[in-house]
Amino acid sequence: MATNLERARAEALDRADPLAGMRERFFLPEGALYLNGNSLGLLSRGAEESLARSLAEWRELGVRGWLEAEEPWFYLAERTGAMAAPLVGAEPDEVVLTGTTTVNIHALVSTFFQPSGRRGKILADELDFPSDIYALRDQLRLAGRDPDADLVLTPSRDGRTLDEDDIIERMTDEVALCFLPSALYRSGQLLDMERLTREAHRRGIPIGFDCAHSVGAVPHRFDDWGVDFAVWCSYKYLNGGPGASAFLYVNRRHFQRAPRITGWFGCTKERQFDMSLEFEPHPAAGQWQISSPGILGSASLEGALALTLEAGIDRIRAKSSALTSYLVELADARLTHAPYAFRVASPRAPERRTGHIALERDRDAQRISAALRGRGVVSDFRPPDVIRFAPVALYNTFTEVWQTVQHLVEIIDGREFERYGAERAVVP
Repeated sequence: MATNLERARAEALDRADPLAGMRERFFLPEGALYLNGNSLGLLSRGAEESLARSLAEWRELGVRGWLEAEEPWFYLAERTGAMAAPLVGAEPDEVVLTGTTTVNIHALVSTFFQPSGRRGKILADELDFPSDIYALRDQLRLAGRDPDADLVLTPSRDGRTLDEDDIIERMTDEVALCFLPSALYRSGQLLDMERLTREAHRRGIPIGFDCAHSVGAVPHRFDDWGVDFAVWCSYKYLNGGPGASAFLYVNRRHFQRAPRITGWFGCTKERQFDMSLEFEPHPAAGQWQISSPGILGSASLEGALALTLEAGIDRIRAKSSALTSYLVELADARLTHAPYAFRVASPRAPERRTGHIALERDRDAQRISAALRGRGVVSDFRPPDVIRFAPVALYNTFTEVWQTVQHLVEIIDGREFERYGAERAVVP
């Protein structure tokens, strides 16, 4: 019987994989091991088909495509949001495809951050993705607050992860809004969103989440948990394409709130072309739309989401957890001792991490990452010392995980990384 360290074991896991057939429905880069779906998911045949149909409709219909396309463009944002809603445990009208993640943060934080009396601070964390922090600081400035004093960043105890107790401790009566990531982009730690939401609400604090690193890899239950609002991109685990449109969620109990940043695509659909100078909000999450949707940057999502829904988010989560657990097992056995000297920087409990594993190394991590690229292994490097690997359930295999670890062993055994300079690429 093959041991867990042998390739035959990985191949046996692949033969037993209930999602194995999904792999052939993606375009896999030739000659590469692609483990970078946490940065950019791969193109599926379904996404290509729905994008090609929209291109053809633009060619053949021109402006008539807004109402005469097979799936009229005028309703694309709401329709695609409804498709995505089951992935996050929401009602169809609580999710809309619109804008970009950072623009959606501005749109929703400007609505939910309502400082009053002692409550004038925003609670976030020091390990958050920088764009989120930029947006929160800007929203504080726009509200006449001092970002240096009024943005509370929960510290990390180890530089990799956050302790929910530390976040909850900072939910004081000075906090007007809590905005956190669902998962940390470096370590992949998955926060306990249900607990954080419950504790924020016990203290009268609305709470929102940036779920860019979890939606499509992990099932969510926004409505059951009582989350107030959330945002996420579509180009990572949802495989929507580079820079594809993003999503936002607003719990229906907030539909009566007035968006603070408005635009004509947030108007009620039936009255939008009345061209009234008075904003009449769409009575759903769609009211937080600002501009017309970029049809070509959104059309791929129809095909991409259909494939994800067919696979089922629970089955995706089960395989994702198995893939990352296998990677941790192999790393522990083959990469954590000298001369390899890697550390697993992601949570070891599968339920506490999302879809990628971070490996740290004190020296030469960037050069090792470059050597991996030289061998056709597509992962990514995050300064100063992290290489991230995302084996994606829909198209990666256990054998590819085994091969990746073998590449790391050979790169270090042969000191192959020494052929690469220490200069970091603009996009590492």
